[in-house]
Amino acid sequence: MNPSAQPDAGRPGHEPPAWLASAGGRATPLTAKQDRDRAALAHLSLAFGVLGPLVVWLLYRDRGPFTSQESKEALNFSGPPTLITTLFFFLALLPVIGAIFAILGALSWAVMAVYGVMGASNVSKGRPFRYPFNLRILR
Repeated sequence: MNPSAQPDAGRPGHEPPAWLASAGGRATPLTAKQDRDRAALAHLSLAFGVLGPLVVWLLYRDRGPFTSQESKEALNFSGPPTLITTLFFFLALLPVIGAIFAILGALSWAVMAVYGVMGASNVSKGRPFRYPFNLRILR
């Protein structure tokens, strides 16, 4: 891009945020703290189902070994609960017993989110986290 085409380019205060610049096309290795932070983000993103850990893994898998390991762990864990939660919410549309499936779907999502918070807490301290039940499809 031509810097003259962007009037604010290069001026102080007009740089992209650090998190956006670090996620860009530049494949610079992550520092130890960034590696722990991105790994924690992978676990916290379980609240978005399988998409959250997948995005973190795709963006940072080549830049930090701890992030790669932990995002794969979160991604492997998130698949079945995401499918179960989605199934429960579709079954919630059934008359009469739909409310039971809606409650089960909310509970399964809450369990996934709680495990994500537990994982983020561990990895932010530099300790790997293993879910008690995990398929480990990605190695």
